[in-house]
Amino acid sequence: MAGFFYPRTASGQASLIPSPPWFYSGDLLTVEYRTDPARIADLLPEPLTLADEDPGAVALIWADWQSCSTSREELLDPVRSQYKEAFVVVRCAFEGRTYSRCVYIWVDKDFAIARGIHQGYPKKLGSIWQTRPHPLGPAPQLRPGARFGATLAAGDRRLAEAVLTLTAESPTNGFVNGHPMAHHRVLPGIGRGEGDAHAELIESGASAFEGGQAWRGDVELRLFDAPTEELARLEVHEIIGGYYRQVGVTWDGGRRLAELPSV
Repeated sequence: MAGFFYPRTASGQASLIPSPPWFYSGDLLTVEYRTDPARIADLLPEPLTLADEDPGAVALIWADWQSCSTSREELLDPVRSQYKEAFVVVRCAFEGRTYSRCVYIWVDKDFAIARGIHQGYPKKLGSIWQTRPHPLGPAPQLRPGARFGATLAAGDRRLAEAVLTLTAESPTNGFVNGHPMAHHRVLPGIGRGEGDAHAELIESGASAFEGGQAWRGDVELRLFDAPTEELARLEVHEIIGGYYRQVGVTWDGGRRLAELPSV
C-alpha cells in the first residue's frame, strides 16, 4: 500500500496529503495579548510547565495560506493548496527551554486537519476570514492607516473578531510564536477505557523561513462564548500588539522529546 496518509491504496493517489516537505506562502494577522497564566497552565499537560517569562502571553493568529508539496502541482489546482486557519499559541517550558505551543486551531479544509494530526496540532473545522491586501481598488495596502479585519467561527458560533490598523513598520510580528513548537501526538486506544495506544511529546518548526516586512498597529479583539469551545476562557486582560506580515515557510518533520505514559 502506498500513500503518506489515509486512505492508502496500491497507487497512493487517493492519500489525503502528500509526503513532507510541505511549503507554505501566507499572510498572517497576529494579535498578542495577556491573560490569566492559570488559564494557560490548564492547557499544558505534563511534562510541560508555564514559561518563566511573561507566562500569560497569548497570540491569536489568522493565516491565509497557499501550500504545496515538492512537486508544486497543487499550486495549479488551487482547491488542493489554498486554505485559511486561525490558531492560538502560548509559550511553555520543557527541560529548561522555552517552546511555543498551539493550544487551539481551526481550519477550513480536510487536508489541513490531516497535516495537523501528523504534526500534533489540535485542528478542528471552522470558518476563517481576513481582509486581503491589494495594490489596486478599495482593498488595503501595506502602509500606515491600512485597516484589516479578521473573524473566526465554528459550529455556527462566532468565536473571535479583530480589527487591525497599521501604524508603522516593525522588526518582528510578535514574540509568542517565535520558538520551536512543543506538541503532543496521541492516538487513543481502541479498547474501552484502555488509555492511549500512543502518546509522545514532539518538537517541530520551520526548516526554512522567509519573511516580508512586518507591520505593527493598533488592534481591537473580542472573544465570544460558545457551547463546544473554550477560547473565551483565555480572556483578554491586556493587548500587547497587533501585527501583519507575509511569510514563506517550509516544514520538514520534527523530533521526539519524550515518550509519554498512556492516560
